[in-house]
Amino acid sequence: MTSPLQMYVSEKERTFDCEDSLPNLPIPPLEQTLKKYLDSVRPHLSPEELRTTEFIVQEFGQGVGKELHRRLLDNAKHKRNWLEKWWEEYAYLRGRYPSSPIVNFAGPGPYSFKFWPPKEGTQVPRCAITTYYTLKYWQMLRRERLSIDRNSKRQPLSMSQFHRGFSTCKIPGEEVDHFNFYFKTKREGKTPTHFLVICKGRIFTVDGVDEKEEPYTPPELEAQLQLIREKCDSEPRGPGVGALTGAERTDWAKLRQHLLELSPCNVRSLDIIQTSMFVVSLDDVPASDFTEMMQHSLCGDCTNRWYDKSLCFITFSNGTSGCNCDHAPFDAMVMVSLTYFIDLNVTECKGKWQGSKEVRIMKPPEELTFLLDGDIYHGIAKAIETHDKLAKNVECFSPIFTGYGRKYLRSHKISPDTHVQLALQLAYYRMHKKPAPTYETATTRRYYHGRTETVRSCTMEALTWCKAMMDPQRSVLDRLKLYRIASQKHAKMMVECQNNSGCDRHLLGLYLTSLEAGMSVPIIFTDPAWTKSGGGGNYILSTSFVGYTTVHGGVAPMCKDGYGVFYRFGPDCIVFFMSSWISDESTSARELYENLRQSLLDMKHMVESPEAQAARL
Repeated sequence: MTSPLQMYVSEKERTFDCEDSLPNLPIPPLEQTLKKYLDSVRPHLSPEELRTTEFIVQEFGQGVGKELHRRLLDNAKHKRNWLEKWWEEYAYLRGRYPSSPIVNFAGPGPYSFKFWPPKEGTQVPRCAITTYYTLKYWQMLRRERLSIDRNSKRQPLSMSQFHRGFSTCKIPGEEVDHFNFYFKTKREGKTPTHFLVICKGRIFTVDGVDEKEEPYTPPELEAQLQLIREKCDSEPRGPGVGALTGAERTDWAKLRQHLLELSPCNVRSLDIIQTSMFVVSLDDVPASDFTEMMQHSLCGDCTNRWYDKSLCFITFSNGTSGCNCDHAPFDAMVMVSLTYFIDLNVTECKGKWQGSKEVRIMKPPEELTFLLDGDIYHGIAKAIETHDKLAKNVECFSPIFTGYGRKYLRSHKISPDTHVQLALQLAYYRMHKKPAPTYETATTRRYYHGRTETVRSCTMEALTWCKAMMDPQRSVLDRLKLYRIASQKHAKMMVECQNNSGCDRHLLGLYLTSLEAGMSVPIIFTDPAWTKSGGGGNYILSTSFVGYTTVHGGVAPMCKDGYGVFYRFGPDCIVFFMSSWISDESTSARELYENLRQSLLDMKHMVESPEAQAARL
């Protein structure tokens, strides 16, 4: 059996060696972008609305849009990735809403049920093992031995986001936040080697590696964690300063500045927090299945988090686990890679440490203290109220569809991702009797510092197929042909978006170019079609294919009447995470899943029908 380290470690090339050789992020032709945008709005507009939008788009393309495109091209000449800073600022750092559960993403630990069934009394030893393998992953990055990701054509993909996983912290500002990055590879210099443990609202710092930068072993980490657990269980709860990171960003910025001014010990404590490798949260609630693990990870105790840290690992009282990550510095594949590495190692050792049981004399955990006053205590109480109100409004549901999985779809030469995207369109159409503007993530990591582009997967082809599926008068053969057409359209769009030839990022660049030039907002962005098709953060279905590993997770919906839908494939199952806002009576994550489950079964019946076999579709 190949060990996880053999799968992940490269001896021939360093992790970040290919970055500078990656191509610059391109800008597609304006005419092409506008054509794709018009194509994407058609399912959501009446004929009269479409005519108006076509006129607006034509005027934009021949007028101000042409000038904005020229300026954008000029701007891009001086940057390897013209979108990078804009995307960070306007997608993440300018928002004044709380980071969690609105921005941060979460996921369950897949190792929880293989060798570690939920069991009280297992929290500390299990947390020690997962922390050890997290430190081993950190060590790979520190030594630049993590293998470079490649696409299906074996082209190298940008690894820049992996440099942001450890020792990264978002710093609140009154108008816009910013990042502090502290991680360095060995070639780059000295780097922080401590991590945080938060338990019952109290924050501790713990050394993660010894003087040779070898991670402390699970028995050694367990001893440290046990000291913290016992201290917190025998003494009063802490003030829960971490809750402030769940406040509205301007409020948190002002309170953080006040904290810094109150005492030098606050300055020191905040510096230790910000520079730490990652956060470990020891929660006091149990979580017995994926749904509970997701609910508590995304919406759990805010006094036991530091939402501005890029990585937070949570171990629940019964030994199950989850994570909560700031989405701003990186996308989910960083956490997928790390979590899968932990899962492979836990599987290999069958959940039990096989190495030395020796516990060396170590520096004990240090509790971080703060000098607080009435304003800070009031701010903590308000932040808890703000967070809890949002958290109680999120419905999380993580079902496992067992009707079929990757093997079945591949045997029928069907793209698993495309199949689920079409199933989602059908499920929403069944439930709401209208199409849903849909955001699906496409990676643009084949470019320098690339992140994502949007696949607008609610197409006219998909809508036509949905209507045929709901029409009892349509034949199975008709449905199959329309399914194939819709599938081909989705596959084509995915490839185009991976080449940064969608429409969303280009249009964002044009919008921000007009903003920075002090121009009035072009009509294309105030036209109702922009919002109706999902523009401006109005996608009803916010979706992403998480991959073929054991790892999944997700985020809250993008808008109040929307859904978050994220999925991974096993050989014989599809694991989903779904979310909705409880306050919107028209939406329900569980009800959407029931429609999705029925759609997936109907599609299986369609694929296996005699007509399909005869037509070889």
